[in-house]
Amino acid sequence: MSDPKHISSLIGDIYHAILDQALWARVLGHAAEFVGAQAAALIWWNPVSRTADAVHTFGIEPRYAELYREHYAKLDPTAPIFLREVGEVASTADLLPRGEWQTTGFHKQWMQPQGFVDTLQASLDKSPSELVHLCFMRNGESGMADNAARDRMRLVVSHMRRAALVRKLIDHTTARAATFGDTLDGIGASLFFVDAGGRLVHANASGQTMLEQGALVRVSGGRLALSDQGEGQGLCDIFGQSQNGNDEAGARAGALPLTARDGKHYVAHVLPLAGGARRQAGAGYEAVAALFVQQASLEMPSPRNVIGKLYKLTPMELRVLFAIVQVGGVPKVAEAMGISTSTVKTHLRRLFAKTGTDRQADLVRLVAGYANRLVA
Repeated sequence: MSDPKHISSLIGDIYHAILDQALWARVLGHAAEFVGAQAAALIWWNPVSRTADAVHTFGIEPRYAELYREHYAKLDPTAPIFLREVGEVASTADLLPRGEWQTTGFHKQWMQPQGFVDTLQASLDKSPSELVHLCFMRNGESGMADNAARDRMRLVVSHMRRAALVRKLIDHTTARAATFGDTLDGIGASLFFVDAGGRLVHANASGQTMLEQGALVRVSGGRLALSDQGEGQGLCDIFGQSQNGNDEAGARAGALPLTARDGKHYVAHVLPLAGGARRQAGAGYEAVAALFVQQASLEMPSPRNVIGKLYKLTPMELRVLFAIVQVGGVPKVAEAMGISTSTVKTHLRRLFAKTGTDRQADLVRLVAGYANRLVA
């Protein structure tokens, strides 16, 4: 999968799967091969109920996927990945010591029976009600994840993140342009649908506001135009290539820096929409690409690092803190971490003393206050 044509094909497939959900298993298979893994899962995780729905999987037996949904989602010791930066790639060893990992029920009862020895994971999106999570699993033959595997996953994650942002907007069984109006308006980013000639087909509420302000984008002759003509021409080239689902357009879809007339910096993402999938959806067929525009901003530091330094927590206290947030009460934390309930209680008392709290609910609120959300 190191051939550039294969990489371009993988990227194109990721965007095609937004419109055709049946393609996800194949996409995850190709992505796993590219990363050097034997299994993959795309999981939507509910932080309120602490439940998961691994709706798309590759290389995982159905009964194990069901076991994860029903039981092991709450006991997964790698759950601290959800408190890391969106898009940050982490292996099992980055999340907890290997010795501790091997003693957990999750490893013994879910990973080992399937022959998996390591994982590579990343959060794709975060909101108060949903976390989107991508995970690759490696078996004993492939061994532990190395830097090459991490670099390959980072490439996949950059495109998977954009796919996650629009998965609810374009569904091949229900897509109708008018139906999506309220959903599109609920996106914080400015969103523009354009045809192959750069003509504006639709803009959400945020996009309309940006057009009215005219500092970065405007409509000229029915076409979407940018204040920087060079950047605008580059976008038009991608829009034209997107008309026939050109793989090169998919490969070029990325973060494009833009500057408004008032000097403010923005980032645009172009999402090509495959022609065949557009016809299948039956909505806005003239639109060949979606353009997302957001103002550039510095990401906040990792909440794990901030909380640890601010309250002078030890590594074990941090792990117990995040386990309390992700798993729940003392007995469940003890089971997930493979330690005794008395040990958990000891660390919990220290956490209360250092953070000035006296209830587990206060610890949850404390972590939530530092959590960094990806604003769609």
